[in-house]
Order: sequence, then structure tokens, then C-alpha cells
Amino acid sequence: MSPRRAAAGEIARRRVWLCDLDGTLVDSAPAHRAAFRAALAEVAPGLAGSFRYDAHAGASTADVAAALGAGPEVAARLVRRKQQIYRGHVEAGRVEVLPGARRLLDRLVSGGRTAYLVTSGSRGSVERVLSATALGGYFRGVLTADDVPTSKPHPGCYLEARRRWAIEPGDAVAVEDSAHGVAAAVRAGLVTLQVHAAEPAPGAIAMNGLDDVVSLLDAEASLLDAEVPLLDAEASLLDAEGGCP
Repeated sequence: MSPRRAAAGEIARRRVWLCDLDGTLVDSAPAHRAAFRAALAEVAPGLAGSFRYDAHAGASTADVAAALGAGPEVAARLVRRKQQIYRGHVEAGRVEVLPGARRLLDRLVSGGRTAYLVTSGSRGSVERVLSATALGGYFRGVLTADDVPTSKPHPGCYLEARRRWAIEPGDAVAVEDSAHGVAAAVRAGLVTLQVHAAEPAPGAIAMNGLDDVVSLLDAEASLLDAEVPLLDAEASLLDAEGGCP
């Protein structure tokens, strides 16, 4: 079986899709990186030299501040200032929808699937991004860092999503970009597609981009269509045998 067909089999009949936002659906990394650097320069310049955005991708701003060694007071100030600067970038149109995102979300909704957003972003920032990009209408629910005490790679956000929306792991697919996000989804028991990553994280099904995920949905449809003649043949055989297995 080809890798694509195997991946299509993994997502077959799963009707709930849990999508990450930053780096998965929107290109927010430049705005986040710039906001972090500017906030560090203002609030904690001594920590700026050790900051590497890529090492923290997928984590909440508060967790990044803690990882950099900021004390509670400095961390709180850093989080507030970074969020202010980032939201200014969003309002200035510096966060754009990634190629294939609208096509994927359109396809999920038109195909009768349910999409939820599960992100480590703060609610205030996430709401601004969804408004600026007009993506909010695709999601039945949104879960942010404000809703859980831990951020990715801890699985708490996905476990809370499962609890809050009564989602069974066998019904769901997660879509992530970062290693932190993949770790959170996999640890929550979810089949996880990873996009926009040079190296796939452990447990992920690697996809080059979101258009590849749409192609995977096409492969899934073909796979399910191929099952119909087999089911019809099996039913005919049972009828011929008088219904006996």
C-alpha cells in the first residue's frame, strides 16, 4: 500500500478535525518573533540573547517567558507587552492565511466534517487573528491558552478539547505544524497530520502543506468509494446463501 493510501486509511471516516492556528493555518511566525524581540528589548534585555523563537514554537507566551528564566513579575510584564505588540502586527495586516488553509477548511465544512481550533495563543490574540483573516466562521468551537493551565507540548489542551466537545479519539484528526503541537496531540491519543515541517515529529503523519491534506481527503474519498462494490458483493453473496454468514 502506498504511503498516501495508508495515510488516507488513517483518517477515513474521522469527522472531527482539531486544527492548530499559528504556523498551521496562518503565517504568524514573523509577527510573533518580532513581538518577542521587541518586548524582550524593553522589559528584559538581559534575556534577549538566549531567545530563539523556533525553539519555542507552539508554546504559550507565558511558558516562553518562564523558559527564558524570567521571574514572575518580569514574566507578567513581558507577556503583556509581547501580546500588545503582536496584536498591533495583526491589526496592521502582518499575519496572513497560509496557502491551502481556506481550501482545506472549505472542504471540511462542505464535506460535513466539524472543525475546532485548538491553540496555545491567548484568546485576545486569537480572536484578533480570526477576525483579521476571516477564518472564525469555519470553527464550531475555539480553545485557547486561557482555557487550560498548560500549553503544548503538554496534552492538556487536546484532552480538554476532547472533554469539552465530547470527542472520541477514533473520530478525530489533529492538524499541527510544530513538534510541540504534535507531541500534545499524539499524547492525547489523536491521529496527527503535521504540515510545514522540514523534519516530521515522532508520531506524526507528515504532509508538505495544507494542499496535500486536501489531496489526502480526495484519496480518502476514493478509498471509501472503492469499498462500496466490495460491500455490495458481500451483501449479494449473503443473499444468495440465504443470509447465512
